Amino acid sequence: MILCNSDESPQREARHVELLAEQRVHGVLITPVDTDLAAVRRLRDRGMSVVLLDHPTTDPDLCAVAVDDRAGGELAVTHLLAEGYERIVMVNGPARIHQARQRHEGAVDAVRKAGRDEGVLEELRVPALNVVSGQRAAEQLLARSTRPDAVFCANDLLALGVLQVLVRAGVRVPEDIAIVGYDDIDFAAAAAVPLTSVRQPRQQIGRTAAELVIAETMTPSEHVHKHVLFAPELVVRESSRRVQRPRRRARD
Repeated sequence: MILCNSDESPQREARHVELLAEQRVHGVLITPVDTDLAAVRRLRDRGMSVVLLDHPTTDPDLCAVAVDDRAGGELAVTHLLAEGYERIVMVNGPARIHQARQRHEGAVDAVRKAGRDEGVLEELRVPALNVVSGQRAAEQLLARSTRPDAVFCANDLLALGVLQVLVRAGVRVPEDIAIVGYDDIDFAAAAAVPLTSVRQPRQQIGRTAAELVIAETMTPSEHVHKHVLFAPELVVRESSRRVQRPRRRARD
């Protein structure tokens, strides 16, 4: 098995695709950097089986396995609104990333379905979906005269970066600012403040995609292309729960 990391770079993706073609691999699982599927077409043209991973498509000539990211974004912001948060910032990745766009659209859906003004939700774009970008986003938010009371991050790495900066600055999470991430990576539950996150069925996604690419490779003439879309799940932890303070007893 060959593992390639494009690091969200179209140029690196193109180089990896060429490498895989030179190695004459039988099948490829690929998460495209953007909506341009030229790299996928090149692999298909060379006779390789290809399954899109975490990238839905309507193309009848391709298999795809993904999670409903729009529904995931809606889950996250619906939760924050239900908890009573009024000023939500979504820290999001580049617009060319399919998952980033879908998660933001879902967040907007949540605001609309709740009958709230769209000004409740603001999008703050960052150049990459990593911890450093989350840290820099948090620094920008702390510099504001009016801070948000909740932050929804497009993935958990961003959320952990935001959390690190807030904790160092003495900001209480969630009392001052709540945080919700996405992906529910292993570190989410073990963070300084356990992180609420939208969970994806990672093992099911990987297994299903592998089964599809193997099936197409072994029996291409009999293979039927499938589009599989899994539902996400919100895992609520301390980073977004409103703190319930005990009521004072009335004096006699």
